[in-house]
Amino acid sequence: MLLKESRGKNPLKGWQIDPETITLVGHDLQRPECILAERDGTLWSADARGGVMKINPDGTQQLITQTVDNHFDIAGNGAQDSLFQGTLPNGLAFAQNGDILISNFGTDRLEVMTRDGQTRVLADTIDGVPMGKVNFVLRDSKNRIWITVSTKVNPWDQAVCSTLADGYIALLDERGLRIVADGFAFTNEIRMDANEEWLYVAETTGKRVSRLRVQADGSLTDREVYGPSNLGDGVIDGITFDAYGNLWATMIFADRIVAITPSGEALELLNDGNPEATAQFEKEFSTGNPVSFDTLMATGGRLCPWLASVTFGGADLKTVYLGGLKATSIPSFTSPVSGLPMVHW
Repeated sequence: MLLKESRGKNPLKGWQIDPETITLVGHDLQRPECILAERDGTLWSADARGGVMKINPDGTQQLITQTVDNHFDIAGNGAQDSLFQGTLPNGLAFAQNGDILISNFGTDRLEVMTRDGQTRVLADTIDGVPMGKVNFVLRDSKNRIWITVSTKVNPWDQAVCSTLADGYIALLDERGLRIVADGFAFTNEIRMDANEEWLYVAETTGKRVSRLRVQADGSLTDREVYGPSNLGDGVIDGITFDAYGNLWATMIFADRIVAITPSGEALELLNDGNPEATAQFEKEFSTGNPVSFDTLMATGGRLCPWLASVTFGGADLKTVYLGGLKATSIPSFTSPVSGLPMVHW
């Protein structure tokens, strides 16, 4: 059941992102898919060289990785190899001790890295079977670690179609690692609401958000679609809540940002895609067959190409940071509403 908007006027009603107000943070980044923000203004972005880029409040930055991997070349002749081989740090979360949990979309495993680059594998199999394309990781207030696996198909671009739903959610807690829900259309980012009553799931190739009720033992029940069953052009990638209860979502390949209000309405906050390339993507996607690699590569806007994630930061949690798979810096702007504090905040 969706909530009624009973806390005053929604700050996002009638508001859109003005591209002229966007500033860029960081430089020479590689695949900054996910971004973590800390209270002091420090940012941590996933980096395709095998770790994270630490961006300090003064703008200086430091690549932190145990071994630098220079295979990523999205703009060159090796674009296909860059996306399908080698290490690809994707979703990030802070462990309770401040280490960084890394869902590695390239190595198909959940890793943990200290802030000086020492890395170890937390999980790469479940019940003796390889996990698949590990996409995102989320830690909750009970120190449980939630993991999404988008697909078991490799290369992953063959799963960019509307007819496959082999993604799942795994939980790592004191009982060990186990699958707690499956049958998702390319499981991507997940978030919890303020009370951690529901787990919200971006189903990328379903173009929708689903949610499941979180039980005390970590089991998930009462699955339902949250908001519109189809969020329009592009496919959903990253999601995050603001303090009002709006769920912000990025629509990759169309480079849109939408927000699902507590009453279930979708508001478009940004549309920076290439209209012709987006139309070709939608045409191919509608067939139910995998979208061609060339069509995927043609998509993307100017501000944050292949817009993948949205993160709230700043002292008042009103600074928004955008992550993009083909971006080399992080676009930033001010939101009219604060973000919902993450568990590490």
